[in-house]
Amino acid sequence: MGMKRKLGLGIAVVVLAVGLALFLGRDRLAQRAFDTAIDQNVGIDRSAALPDGVHVYVCGSGSPMPDADRAGPCLAVLAGQQGFVFDAGAGSIRKLGRMGFPMDKLQGAYLTHLHSDHIDGLGELLLQAWIAGSRGTPLPVSGPEGTDQVIAGLLQVYERDKGFRIAHHGPAVARPGGFGGAARIITLPEGQASQVVYDQGGVKITAIRVIHDPVKPAFGFRLDYKGRSVAISGDTIYAPDFVAAAKGADVMFHEALNPKMIGAMGAKLAERGRGDQAKIMADIPGYHASPEDAARAAKEAGVKSLVLYHVVPAPPVKLIERLFLGDAGKVWPGDLRVAHDGMIVSLPSGSQTVDYSEAF
Repeated sequence: MGMKRKLGLGIAVVVLAVGLALFLGRDRLAQRAFDTAIDQNVGIDRSAALPDGVHVYVCGSGSPMPDADRAGPCLAVLAGQQGFVFDAGAGSIRKLGRMGFPMDKLQGAYLTHLHSDHIDGLGELLLQAWIAGSRGTPLPVSGPEGTDQVIAGLLQVYERDKGFRIAHHGPAVARPGGFGGAARIITLPEGQASQVVYDQGGVKITAIRVIHDPVKPAFGFRLDYKGRSVAISGDTIYAPDFVAAAKGADVMFHEALNPKMIGAMGAKLAERGRGDQAKIMADIPGYHASPEDAARAAKEAGVKSLVLYHVVPAPPVKLIERLFLGDAGKVWPGDLRVAHDGMIVSLPSGSQTVDYSEAF
C-alpha cells in the first residue's frame, strides 16, 4: 500500500472517529441544554425579581390582521402583588405565559369592549387562571353590557373540557369551583365620563368612556398604584374624556391605525376584485385613532411616555415603523414607542423612571 493511500485512509478514519464522537455526544449536549432550560425556567416566578411598582406586560400588540409575530390586543398589569389583564386577543395568553406573568396573582380581567379581536382569547385566559392560577373561585371579568352573555357562552363551550380535566387531574388540582368567570357589568350613568371600578390593596382602576361608535359602550382604563399610573385607551378615536382621565399618567398605551397605509391596502384589494375587504378597509379608519391623534392625546394629558399598541397595520420591520408613525413625533416629541409582544414597561414605586425590557 502506497504512502499516500495509507495517509488518506488514516485521515478518513480520524474524520469518521470525530464524526462518530460528535454524533454520540450530540444527544448528551441536547439533554444538557434541555436540563438547563428546565432548571432556569420551570416553576420559577420571574416576577419575584421585579421591584415593587407597576409593570405592564404587552401580551398582544396586534390586530385582526394575520401576523406571525403579534397576538391580538392584550395588556397585563402587575401592581404590587396584584395582577390584572386588559383584553385577551387571540394568542395573547400563550404570550403572557411565555413572559412569566404570575397567574396565581391574577385578580381579574377587564374588557374594553366586545369586538371579537379583544375577547377571542378570553376562554384560554379563564382556563389558565383556573389551572395555572390554582383558582378556587371563578375569575372576575369586568366589562360592558353583554359581558355576562360572553361568559355564559364560554362556560357552555368549555363545560365538557372542565369535566375531563377534573376527572384527569382530580379536584384537588382542578378545583371545580375555580372554573370559568364571574361577569361584572360596568355601567356609567348618562353624562358621567369615568368611574372607579376597583379599589383594593392600594390599587385603583378607573373605567373611562371612549368613542368607538357604533360600539357602545366602549371603555378605556386607568390604573394607579403607589404614585405610578398607566392609562389604556382600548379602541377609540381621539376622546377628550380619555385625555382628561389620563392626565399626569406615567405611560399612555394608545391604539393607533395609520389611515394612509390602510387606504393603500384597500385600493389594492379593490384593484384585485376584493370589494368586500376593500369596503372594510374604507370603514375602519372612522373609529380608530391615527398615530397623530394618539400623540395629541399624550401631549394634552401630559404623560411621560406614549406606547402605541393594537397597531393597524402592524409594521413588519423597524424601518416601516417610521412610516407608520407619520407626523406623530412632530405632534408630541416625547418618549414615543411602537409596542411589540414581549415588551415589559416598568414603573418602580418611589421613582419617576419608565423602564423598558424584553421578556423574549
